[in-house]
Amino acid sequence: MLYFWVIICYLLVLIAVGAFRSRQVKTQDDFMVAGRKLSAKVLVGTLLATWIGSGSIFAGAGLAYDKGFAALWFDVGVWVAIIVLYLIAGKARRLGQFTVPDILEIRYNKAARILGTLVTITAYTAIVSYQYRAGGLVLNFVTGISVEKGIVITAVFVIGYTVLAGMLSVVYTDVVNGIIMVAGLILALPFLLKTAGGWNSVVAQLPQTHFQVFGEMTVLEALGYSFATMLLLLGEAGMYQRFFSARDETAARRSVVGLIAGTVVVESLIVVLAVVGSALFTGIDSEMVILNVVSRGLPVAVSCLCLAAIVAVIVSTADSFLLVPATNIMRDIYQRFINPTLGQRRFLVYSRLVVVVLGLFAYLQVQFFTRVLEMAVYAYTMYGVGITPALLAAFFWKRASSAGGASSIAAGMAATVLWEVLKKPGGIPTVYPALGISLFCLITVSLLTAKPEPERLEKFFKQG
Repeated sequence: MLYFWVIICYLLVLIAVGAFRSRQVKTQDDFMVAGRKLSAKVLVGTLLATWIGSGSIFAGAGLAYDKGFAALWFDVGVWVAIIVLYLIAGKARRLGQFTVPDILEIRYNKAARILGTLVTITAYTAIVSYQYRAGGLVLNFVTGISVEKGIVITAVFVIGYTVLAGMLSVVYTDVVNGIIMVAGLILALPFLLKTAGGWNSVVAQLPQTHFQVFGEMTVLEALGYSFATMLLLLGEAGMYQRFFSARDETAARRSVVGLIAGTVVVESLIVVLAVVGSALFTGIDSEMVILNVVSRGLPVAVSCLCLAAIVAVIVSTADSFLLVPATNIMRDIYQRFINPTLGQRRFLVYSRLVVVVLGLFAYLQVQFFTRVLEMAVYAYTMYGVGITPALLAAFFWKRASSAGGASSIAAGMAATVLWEVLKKPGGIPTVYPALGISLFCLITVSLLTAKPEPERLEKFFKQG
């Protein structure tokens, strides 16, 4: 019951912050991009808390439990992606837009905006759905209620919280969540090692493959995980939305430096904790290893802090990934094509209604997947191959044409769905054929069609 009350108290604090911040939301800018006034320090906290979610706590940790340190390939792609994001962050802020589909239309055409919105809605609601499942697993583990009831409770909280204040409240609670997450994981490691009898004891109990570069994975499988996470982060709309929220280009770039340091520390700690947990706890569901570490391997005070950290990352990721597609629907579909003169007050009301609808849609998707890792890789691939090639080309390849960008998005999305429906022929991870088809369309169609107009390139390749 102690853990249950820790969760309740923590969620009440988040609700209080959201309610307070909701009074400050007056405009579209406030709801979507926090008034464009965030400092680098605040951005680091919100970027880190957004990225580290149940994909890391459950999927990544579960992979480490089964495969050992080879699970870091799940994270290597992230670290590579952040280096590239450093080159993009300032340019993205300079554009002063609201969404990734905004960028796609400026650089390509209306079709690219619509297709980008469809990919985002599909992938991001899937990501939200596995945050719901993760929340249900946590509540089931610490209270004994059914996973299904836990999923409902998580969904209600996430939807309600996101509705309250949009980006303005999300970013500031993310900072608190990020601090709790880092503190909890750092404190947990020495206590867990002591419980395990030291590092030498851990090594003695596990197979040597747990400490090898690829372990039991093939190179193709390992790189498949890396490509999926790398492609998602390179185009991740929540990241760009936060760059748009920065007070200036310098703050956007500096936040990326802090992000790479934070992700290396946090994701490495999660893998180490899972590996130590695999020596301590045998015969458990691998994706539950961190929850077992928290409840069975740590002193009560530290386990409470870590539990709060787990809840923090689930909530932070869920509300961020729910806010993005809601923003896309309002900005990229309704305001752009249906009602361009929509007033600020109605925009906020409609945005909150869309959050509720998308939150319910995400809940319906929970039944289609049983494992967090399975859901994560599907969603990462869908977005990564659908959006990222065209988005990167917008910033780095002047020859990318309107037709090339739009065809790349459509082909990447279709290839992902088709390969999954065919159940991955030959055991080949979906990311390989889907990425290949997306890049083929981007390059081939661009070279076969007219060059983009100079005015489409000006904002992306302007010096300074």
